Amino acid sequence: MSDAQQGVPVKLWDGPVRLVHWLLVGLVAFSWWASEDHLNWHQWSGYTIVGLVLFRIYWGFMGGGAARFSNFVRGPGATLSYLRTVGERSPSTTPGHNPLGALSILALLALLLVQVGTGLFAVDIDAFEGGPFSDRVSFELGRQIAEIHELSFRALQALVVLHVGAVVFYLVWKRTNLIRPMVTGRRVLPTDPGFAPAPLWRLAAGMVLAAAAAWALSKGFRF
Repeated sequence: MSDAQQGVPVKLWDGPVRLVHWLLVGLVAFSWWASEDHLNWHQWSGYTIVGLVLFRIYWGFMGGGAARFSNFVRGPGATLSYLRTVGERSPSTTPGHNPLGALSILALLALLLVQVGTGLFAVDIDAFEGGPFSDRVSFELGRQIAEIHELSFRALQALVVLHVGAVVFYLVWKRTNLIRPMVTGRRVLPTDPGFAPAPLWRLAAGMVLAAAAAWALSKGFRF
């Protein structure tokens, strides 16, 4: 079913999910740009990214509707079954992330954690700049972690290209616009999946916890 056909307008993605998504898009690009000549900005961008990722993980368990991992992460059987239908021209009617998209989301979150985690311990070649935990490791280990930081970013770039390619594939081949719902939060589906929003106190708690964790990491747990 395409967006142009009749169906049920559904509130699919809540504000927190959409805001985290687009902030991560902008901050990853900004971090890349700032990595050479603006290391201070690069670091603060990284702290913001880890806060957003930690919040998204929290929201995957405590959020509502399509944000919950339990509503889109599937086992191998369901994933293989969905994979067999990818080549079909029919539009995708999966509410939220499909099983393959779920793997992409989990991989992106994992790689972002690796990026920020290695950045916390990394040190530059002249030992002038380093993450807040770089003094907890030797210079040699800090340089090895810096190399992992660089390699994991290359993997992240590849995964982003794959992710964007999948979005274009669904738009062109399967006539399913996955971008619009991530902007408006709404999508037309054959039936209403009945997703319920999370209470505001969970949102507030998640924001406080994620911000506190990001701040503590930025300080190297030195209070």
